[in-house]
Amino acid sequence: MAGRKERCSWCGVQLLVPPEAQTIQCSVCQAVTRTRPNDPLVQAQDSVRLATNCVKGFINKVSSNINTMATPMNNYPMQGTYDYGQHPQRIQPPPLILPVSAHGRKRALLCGVSYYGRRYNLKGSVNDVRCMRYFLVERLGFPSESILVLTEEETDPRRIPTKRNIRMAFQWLIQGCQSGDSLVFHYSGHGSQLRDTNSDEIDGYDETLCPLDFETEGMILDDEINATIVRPLPHGAKLHAIIDACHSGTVLDLPFVCRVNRAGHYTWEDHSYQSTTYKGTSGGLAISLSACDDHQATLDTMALSGNTVTGAMTYSFIQAVQNEPGLTYGRLLNAMHRAIHDAKPGSRFNGPIASFIRKVFIPTQEPQLTSSEKFDVYSKQFSL
Repeated sequence: MAGRKERCSWCGVQLLVPPEAQTIQCSVCQAVTRTRPNDPLVQAQDSVRLATNCVKGFINKVSSNINTMATPMNNYPMQGTYDYGQHPQRIQPPPLILPVSAHGRKRALLCGVSYYGRRYNLKGSVNDVRCMRYFLVERLGFPSESILVLTEEETDPRRIPTKRNIRMAFQWLIQGCQSGDSLVFHYSGHGSQLRDTNSDEIDGYDETLCPLDFETEGMILDDEINATIVRPLPHGAKLHAIIDACHSGTVLDLPFVCRVNRAGHYTWEDHSYQSTTYKGTSGGLAISLSACDDHQATLDTMALSGNTVTGAMTYSFIQAVQNEPGLTYGRLLNAMHRAIHDAKPGSRFNGPIASFIRKVFIPTQEPQLTSSEKFDVYSKQFSL
């Protein structure tokens, strides 16, 4: 007899329950849900109880000082200052797929969050998305109708980068994915960390993305990103995440982290042993290229482009791929690293500020590569 689908009684995620099971543990929030009997009356009562729980939500830890997520000069918390307060988060059942009909062998979700009107606003996020969209369509052959863009400049309310809309977009990205498909997720915005509550992080912190409404709705944890767009990835499909955010090194929670030293030699760290939950794919290949390590901050600057504010990671990624067709993942990583470290601040950063950026800030941003499987980074050719 086939299993049935029920929702987690705590966070609302849909679970596949074996017929004989009386309880099941959620892979996202780790809560244990008692399964419902086949009695329609009892099921109806449980549905009401579930709806109540989803409205109440649960408490997640978020930063008590938003100033630590501000502009490059002050968005990086000093060592030992992870002092997170508590804010209620309204957890809703998985939303419906976005009404976007275009699906193809190449599909991309581009998300740029600027936080307009906030003291921690970013000036380069929308530019990053525009550059990435042009690059994917004009240079790499992605169909324009198969690219979903979420920014604050969109007129459709479903395209605003709120937590709910980003969750919906994740499901749009992975829906119907088959062998041979190539998926891209690009994010430019704030990233942060929250204390790990399920003991699956080596450093004790979950990495997060900060949607537009994160102060009221909460952040998106790496556990959820992994469960939504990594684990369902089928054999023969590939996913590339390009994440331009602070603390983003392992934001997809992939099992293997590539560490490259100054001489260009690399080793793979296995982070899978830390978690009792499988963090790989369903046979596909997932690779994340992120702006910095988990403890580092990122740069939103004109120093690379010369006249337009962009994220340093997004700009260096596009430039590296365009300048060297057929480059390997290792050469791509090294080229991005070199471009960021060799950046010459433009007119916005003259005098003492330029010196400060060169000496203090830029060395703290080191692009990272993580993957669902280990491979030779200097022989495997980069391909979207």
